[in-house]
Amino acid sequence: MPERFDALAEEFQSSPNVEILRTGHLVSRVSDYIIYSVEAKNIDAVVKQFGPSTKLGAVVGGQTSCKAPEIAAFEKHLPPDVHIVSCHSLHGPKVDPKGQPLVLIKHRASDSAFEFVEQALSCLQSTHVYLTREQHDRITADTQAVTHAAFLSMGAAWNANNQFPWETARYIGGIENVKINITLRIYAAKWHVYAGLAILNPDAQKQIKQYAESVTELFKLMLGGHRTELRNRIMAARDAVFHTATPNKQEILLKEDVLNQFSLGELPEQRLKNNHLSLLAMVDCWWKLGIVPYDHMICSTPLFRMWLGITEYLFRNDKLLEEAIDTAIDDNTFRHDDLEFTFAARDWSSRVTLGNFDGYREKFEAIQKYFEPRFPDATKLGNEMIKTILEQTRERGS
Repeated sequence: MPERFDALAEEFQSSPNVEILRTGHLVSRVSDYIIYSVEAKNIDAVVKQFGPSTKLGAVVGGQTSCKAPEIAAFEKHLPPDVHIVSCHSLHGPKVDPKGQPLVLIKHRASDSAFEFVEQALSCLQSTHVYLTREQHDRITADTQAVTHAAFLSMGAAWNANNQFPWETARYIGGIENVKINITLRIYAAKWHVYAGLAILNPDAQKQIKQYAESVTELFKLMLGGHRTELRNRIMAARDAVFHTATPNKQEILLKEDVLNQFSLGELPEQRLKNNHLSLLAMVDCWWKLGIVPYDHMICSTPLFRMWLGITEYLFRNDKLLEEAIDTAIDDNTFRHDDLEFTFAARDWSSRVTLGNFDGYREKFEAIQKYFEPRFPDATKLGNEMIKTILEQTRERGS
């Protein structure tokens, strides 16, 4: 992901032994350390072009979000004497890398080569996490793929309804602020960042498909007025995901007064009740796939921690959860929103399952254009929200 390497390039510019390879940029072939910052779908073609002339004994790595095609390209096109140490910063642009997870994958390297990479990347002051390629792809699927699918679907639903959510009282305050800010943050980024992670990772495809199924099945229960069946399913999911927590599984515990600070619109005098289909479906999805999200906190992104935080905020508040169930059955206020959200979740899942990069890009950029006028305000507010929430959760964790 090229955006993430702006700060890294500045740190390295004084070192003649490090080169960063971006798509379309020709670099020296005498580097001791080369990082391929290339879209996952293009990694094979780029490594095929530059890899064979890599310096003897050099260290090569990549910063793609899906490691299976990256490592396969390195094994196929790099000389056997080249060390392979891959990495992945688990945060987006404009997030301070200090203390954030940085995955390091020692795929084919000597101890000294691996130590060199650790020292080179220490300038970021991130927390190093050591994984295999397989572990990385499974964990990023668990913590990122479905999270992105949920917010992409929210944006698609608001777009379909020709609705700017911050201009109506129904989507302002508390949990809603996180939904809006993160949705706009995702759509303000590059489409390929999310497409590569979703389409090229088999675990991600499976989870996005299950999320769409969870959304659809819960929405059908709401439409049919099946209160008992809906409640039993939600409570079973809650028990599986949240009541299995141990002291080693740190709770996020976000507070409503903190969430209310970051609104793109004016807070209403009285909070409007919401069935929170997107959050109910998320926990249902985790339950169906046997995922306990706390297990991967060491490798979680800021967006995932906030997503887990508001999900936990709903499911650990019995009064709020019961209110969501009652609203789902008795209140039609959000019916047309939920209908478009269900369509969107299923459509994103179909595009991912079919491996349709062009279709993914077309849909993403059309919605991106719709929200574009509000990106500057949303990005500024979103950065402040992330900083504040991460500081507070870090304090609780320590």
